[in-house]
Amino acid sequence: MRRLNRKKTLNLMKELDAFPKVPESYVQTSASGGTVSLIAFTTMAFLTIMEFMVYRDTWMKYEYEVDKDFTSKLRINIDITVAMKCQYVGADVLDLAETMVASADGLAYEPVIFELSPQQREWQRMLQLIQSRLQEEHSLQDVIFKSAFRSASTALPPREDNSLQPPDACRIHGHLYVNKVAGNFHITVGKAIPHPRGHAHLAALVSHEAYNFSHRIDHLSFGELIPGIINPLDGTEKIASDHNQMFQYFITVVPTKLHTYEISAETHQFSVTERERVINHAAGSHGVSGIFMKYDISSLMVTVTEEHMPFWQFLVRLCGIIGGIFSTTGILHGIGRFIVEIICCRFRLGSYKSISVPLPDGYINNHLPLTTDNGTH
Repeated sequence: MRRLNRKKTLNLMKELDAFPKVPESYVQTSASGGTVSLIAFTTMAFLTIMEFMVYRDTWMKYEYEVDKDFTSKLRINIDITVAMKCQYVGADVLDLAETMVASADGLAYEPVIFELSPQQREWQRMLQLIQSRLQEEHSLQDVIFKSAFRSASTALPPREDNSLQPPDACRIHGHLYVNKVAGNFHITVGKAIPHPRGHAHLAALVSHEAYNFSHRIDHLSFGELIPGIINPLDGTEKIASDHNQMFQYFITVVPTKLHTYEISAETHQFSVTERERVINHAAGSHGVSGIFMKYDISSLMVTVTEEHMPFWQFLVRLCGIIGGIFSTTGILHGIGRFIVEIICCRFRLGSYKSISVPLPDGYINNHLPLTTDNGTH
């Protein structure tokens, strides 16, 4: 009884077989079928390799939300060289809450030579080339995010020559912590002093002929300092054409959370527009000579996450490639054979000619004669 039930179950399973086997004696091969199979296998191998390369690659996903963190401090990383002696310039930050952050809270003044050495000039030229490419091809920013902490440092290399030229410029570098509100970081003549109605700079003791706000921005960023990240103003160099010249940078800072397979950090991206003009009160161009960076904080926060294709999705896409190519090539091969057979049949039919055969009773036979193996009629 058990054996009978087992046999019934086995027969039922055979009837449900969706992959019936055809005996090899009933399978006929052809040269055209072999050619199509070779093309199909080659295409499958090529697409499988390409799909594997896509599987190995990663991409950056951008998500936007409202920034709810308004109590933390914002870090500003600064490395700017001004073509004036350190005793003549002062840097500080004043925000909309009228809170002044003096440069003594985190900035250092270092006397340096403004003219770069050949190696430093090559570094700056390369950095400016990268900046121009980033403005044209925004997808390169994803590559920079992925290579953070792995790429070479973007800091200005030290001088390789021992120049005996006396320092004629001042390098202001370090970091400051400010409130997360709009503010103004500026470098102008004289050291900053607190004032009940704001702040002031002691500029009266500096000769007007000493004003020279030609500057080079080696690095400017907001938030956590991440090696390998190139910011919009890195490598910028401006040469003043007049003693009374004002350089303005209007910056919009966007809080950014960066999550890649290498790092996880909270930093800030920013966009910038530039403006420069000569101060001439007689011509109606008012203001103060110096370098002014007015920044504003965006209310949106961007989360940048590096993502990778799941393995199951890779398998599904791979099965789709193999099955799709098999089905498509089979259909195309069948259509091709059908067209060839139609053309060949018409050619064979056209090769025969109608022959009139007289019959004894006076009728005429216009039917095509039968052909034999030896070609006789």
